[in-house]
Amino acid sequence: MSQSVPPLLVVAWGNPSRGDDALGPLLAERLLAHMQDTQVADRVEVLTDFQLQVEHALDLVGRERVLFVDAALDLAEPFTVRPLQAARGAGIGSHALAPEAVLQVYQDLHRQPPPSATLLAIRASAFDLGSTPGAGALADMELALDWACRWLHGHPLTATR
Repeated sequence: MSQSVPPLLVVAWGNPSRGDDALGPLLAERLLAHMQDTQVADRVEVLTDFQLQVEHALDLVGRERVLFVDAALDLAEPFTVRPLQAARGAGIGSHALAPEAVLQVYQDLHRQPPPSATLLAIRASAFDLGSTPGAGALADMELALDWACRWLHGHPLTATR
């Protein structure tokens, strides 16, 4: 028995114990709640993790589009959106990868281009251990959530709000 893979994938990462670093997983949680009330739920898989790993390249198999979601420092806007391309040396560490590196691992493994990928970065200001996300970061996450909901439904999107 074969199981079909949803064409859309959302991969959100961050540490819920580190203040604004929780924004990615929080957005994923809110996105799942939104999907329950829509017809898009069977077309989307949402994954969360503390950080991106080599293994996430396997999650890209069979996808049409992928949305990577993370908190980011020093953003002028509440959130930014940019297309991603596979890239060697793009933030490969011993335990974590940049999304571009995940795309490169996919390309190296499968000898074909990865699915279309986008990074949604949400403005953050503090990643203090044991703290909760700040009010401003949560407000920015709500704006990013609206954008992500439009992404799920395939509506034309602009680079920011």
